[in-house]
Amino acid sequence: MADRFDALVIGGGPAGSTAALLLARAGWAVGLLERKRFPRRKVCGEYLSATNLPLLTQLGLAEALRDRAGPEVRRVGLFAGGTMLSSELPRPGERGAGWGRALGREHLDTLLLERAGQAGADVRQPCSAEGLVAEGGVYRCQARAPGGSSEIVSRVVVAAHGSWDCGPLPTQLARRPPRPADLFGFKAHFRNSDLPAGLMPLLVFPGGYGGMVHSDSGRVSLSCCIRRDYLAELRRGLGGESAGEAVLAHIRESCLGVRRALAGAIREGPWLAAGPLRPGIRGPGPCGVFPVGNCAGEAHPVIAEGISMAMQAAWLLARRLIAWHQTGGSAGALSHVAKEFAREWRRAFAPRLHSAAAVAHWAMRPAAVAPTVPLLRWFPGLLSWGARLSGKATRVVSAVPAGGPHGP
Repeated sequence: MADRFDALVIGGGPAGSTAALLLARAGWAVGLLERKRFPRRKVCGEYLSATNLPLLTQLGLAEALRDRAGPEVRRVGLFAGGTMLSSELPRPGERGAGWGRALGREHLDTLLLERAGQAGADVRQPCSAEGLVAEGGVYRCQARAPGGSSEIVSRVVVAAHGSWDCGPLPTQLARRPPRPADLFGFKAHFRNSDLPAGLMPLLVFPGGYGGMVHSDSGRVSLSCCIRRDYLAELRRGLGGESAGEAVLAHIRESCLGVRRALAGAIREGPWLAAGPLRPGIRGPGPCGVFPVGNCAGEAHPVIAEGISMAMQAAWLLARRLIAWHQTGGSAGALSHVAKEFAREWRRAFAPRLHSAAAVAHWAMRPAAVAPTVPLLRWFPGLLSWGARLSGKATRVVSAVPAGGPHGP
């Protein structure tokens, strides 16, 4: 016997859990499959911009963020060679707008997934989707958990499984041959860092880029991306150290700001690594399958907008699906939902992807960075302008609905 749902969500990260929470709260029967057991760490910059505060309020998580997250991030910076610059971080223009903060993914994802379960979603983890087939106006999904396999039937599928893994689902990317320019992500937490509180600097070094921010529990998160060819060169000189330590040594050598910030710091836990990353806008899924998060489109992490884009896109989709269901939920109208969601997604997030690509390609090229650093020294406000261009002050979820914080 198959389990039947109004919506099946594949992936329990910020995009999947947000979509599941909002749909379940609207009365939908929602199933959510997450292949990892939470809590779990993840390669991610961990920053949540102030544009998320209205959505976090709607989800009932604003107070938890205030209690657990790191200090308010008020300045954006640049660590490049011997240069250390900072400028004010822009925030949404309405009166009383707050500041962004950082929270480890082991905490954020667990909070979101628990809240989705409390809203009524049937959360299954660890449980992976191993097949998805359209049949008679519905989708049949083969799900596998440690206790065995099962079949799930749903009319709507939300694909929130990310972009790093290949697999049998129609929204998973095909494996491609290795390329020198492929990017790999690394991330670690540090204690006793001298990074100024409230500062989030961009780290610029040959072959890659990164960022640092004060996260929860007194930790500083350092995350970065580096090209495959540069990583291969660094790994040739490895003794017994990990690839993450080799990358960190490369960043320290390239950035005075990082050397100072981590001079007396102690790494907490192992390095995490992932990749290759696949920045870009993906194509739409089959009718009735809606990609969100990195499955829909992935920005270069250089702008620290990945979590924001994932959660806000899930909100856009849930709003469209709930309206479709309230007006009859016809099969013909479902394709219109997909078109309107794609249009809204591009309008909200395509500019961030384009600006992220431009900054990333600049940051990874010393020949491009060197002539622009003097200009940034004279006009550090250009850092604020760049942060605004990346979406740091652009609202997608504008305000808490009139009915209170629990509306879609």
